[in-house]
Amino acid sequence: MTFRLVGGLCLAACLSLAAAELVFDLTAEKPGTIPAGWRSALAGEGPPGVWEIRLDAPAELATPAAPGAASGVVRPVIAQVSTDATDERFPLLIYEPEVFGDFVLRLRFKTVAGTREQMAGVAFRLQDERNFYVVRASARGNTFRFYRVFEGRRDAPIGPEVTVQPGVWHDLEVEARGNKFRFRLDGREPIPELTDNTFRAGKLALWTKSDSVTYFADLRVSYTPRVRLAQRLVDELMKKYPRLLGLRIYATTVARPELHVVAASNPADVGLPGGEVERAVMETLTPYAGRTRKKFVTTLPLQDVNGDAVAAVRVELTASPGQTEVGAVARARPIVKQMQGRFQTRQELTE
Repeated sequence: MTFRLVGGLCLAACLSLAAAELVFDLTAEKPGTIPAGWRSALAGEGPPGVWEIRLDAPAELATPAAPGAASGVVRPVIAQVSTDATDERFPLLIYEPEVFGDFVLRLRFKTVAGTREQMAGVAFRLQDERNFYVVRASARGNTFRFYRVFEGRRDAPIGPEVTVQPGVWHDLEVEARGNKFRFRLDGREPIPELTDNTFRAGKLALWTKSDSVTYFADLRVSYTPRVRLAQRLVDELMKKYPRLLGLRIYATTVARPELHVVAASNPADVGLPGGEVERAVMETLTPYAGRTRKKFVTTLPLQDVNGDAVAAVRVELTASPGQTEVGAVARARPIVKQMQGRFQTRQELTE
């Protein structure tokens, strides 16, 4: 999948700006495959869904007045094509590279087939397959509903009966601002603004139910990029300590399980692989110190609330005359100590 950020912005630049937009371009994707960056998952019971790229009539043509099929023009869409009719079965296609806090998601969907159900929806603020919000439309039941899934249990759905015509494209918009949510279906707002404080951020996913065969197209997300806590800590400490020459935090993430730089005073360092020093510091909880002519480089473990090392912090300080390696570690400890207590788990620090 190709990701286009509108306005001529690149991904690296957008991560540091107040707002960004992801446009999911499927034209380079191979039909019959899952789009790059997405992962198939399942909430509920039964087998997982089957998600793939398919070719279909353009969404802007596929309306009741102009079905589009006769035009002979096709383009790629994301399709859930499994017809397993397990009732409490909710196939998910999760977008893995980004965690979204505030966002507006716009897409089009078409329910194609289904004997038990014909549904299309979006799961958002998704923590895992047991914790998320859902908004969905049903072409068989002619309903538009929102609900929360918490620890695997579904709340009572909220929303009215509306006409959702099968076999044609519909516009869906999901807006999340803080703890407030708004939903639009074909330009209308069938559900009044809702408020919930359970999930403040999470991943986005396409959602269906049971044997629903559903197509999705024209996905676009406007969002406020989230800055990792690790990076915020680095930025704060670099401002607080003018004699600091540099900071790096090495850790693992869900998307990249090997040790690497997750935050740094120099943006170009983010993503660099960790080495033997960082791994040894985390495994033994023993600081490391080395000196060049102008600076001391020390690496200390960063521990969570249980005392487990979840990261290694490299601290670069100006070298003072006569200072020893022990003294350099002593200078670096207060800096690292200020990071501890600001998070409880590695995930809070790095995701």
